[in-house]
Formats: sequence, structure tokens, C-alpha cells
Amino acid sequence: MTDHGPTPDTTPAIRLTREDAGLGTFAVRDLDPLADTELLFLWVTHPKAAFWLMGEATLPEIERAYMSIAAAEHQDAFLGLHEGQPAFLVERYDPAHVELKGLYDPEPGDVGMHFLTAPTSAPLHGFSLGVLVTVMDFLFSDPATARVVVEPDVRNTAVHALNEAVGFEVVTRIAKPEKDALLSVCTRERYEAARAAVEGVSAR
Repeated sequence: MTDHGPTPDTTPAIRLTREDAGLGTFAVRDLDPLADTELLFLWVTHPKAAFWLMGEATLPEIERAYMSIAAAEHQDAFLGLHEGQPAFLVERYDPAHVELKGLYDPEPGDVGMHFLTAPTSAPLHGFSLGVLVTVMDFLFSDPATARVVVEPDVRNTAVHALNEAVGFEVVTRIAKPEKDALLSVCTRERYEAARAAVEGVSAR
């Protein structure tokens, strides 16, 4: 009998774990574009995810989209966990090459980001802010990250408020092919200053 050795561990790697005083444990792990596709399909096609712009996508289209991100040089995606259960999606990208290429003047250390919280019938107070703090902690855990850059839809006032709470500043309004957006940036210094104020909001 041939000994093939131990079975490789295919469990997605945990990239960050954060304890929130009011909400419990958040974590960020690598996205598995095959195993996670059915879950992502439910999230991104939900009516509350209208600003994700994948409401009409089919399951195969979503699988192809995240397989493409997994293979891309300047993008990657992660699944967020809350108390060990899938709860949010994170996309990270290099804005000098994708999403914002040609639309602004990138600086060294710029990192682009999208995040989406899963639809729920039992919302928790402060949950979206807790997710955003987790995402920002994750992005700034890389010492090479100097600024986080986002481009939310101008109509997405809920995320504008969240962004402001963690230190984002609106730079300008830009026109992208799929939407009009508010180009906004958050430096490491502004995030560290804002983080102390938002930490524990959910516990109040």
C-alpha cells in the first residue's frame, strides 16, 4: 500500500481575530470561492445588498466573479466571522490598478476596500460599525497600509455615516461606470484617533 502521507489541511486561514466588548468575537478568514459561493449568492442578491450591484447575478456568475478575484494580482476577498459564523464579506484591492485606476492620484500604501454585512432578521445594535472596525483593523494590520480608500455610492448614506465614524474624509465626487461615488480616504493616524471613540459603541 502506498503511503500518501497526511491529508493537507484545506481549512481557510484566519487572518485576524478581534474581541468586541459588546458584540463578541469577530474574525477574518480567507474566502474559499468554491465552498463559499452559495452563501455569497444569498448575501449579494438580497434586496438589502442593492449597493453591491450583484442583485441580478446567478450563482455561476458569482462563482466566476470570486474565482476571478482569487486569481487576480491586485484583488483578494475574505469572509468575516462573528462568533464563529459567516457574517460579512470583505474585498481588498490595489486602487492604483483596479476600481479607481485613472480616477484619482494613488499614494504609496493606499489600499481599497469593500465590505458587506450578511442580511439578518435579528440585527444587533452597532453590528455594522463592529464589522467596519474589524475590517479596518485587518487592513491596517499590514504595516505597509498607509491609507484605506473607498468609493461608496453617493446615495448610500448609511455607509457614509459609518465611514465618517472610523475616520474617513470625503475627497471628491467621482463618476464610475456603474455609479457616482464619494471618493474617501482614511489615514492610519485618523483611524487610530477615531477607533478609541467607536470602540465599545455596541456595549452602550
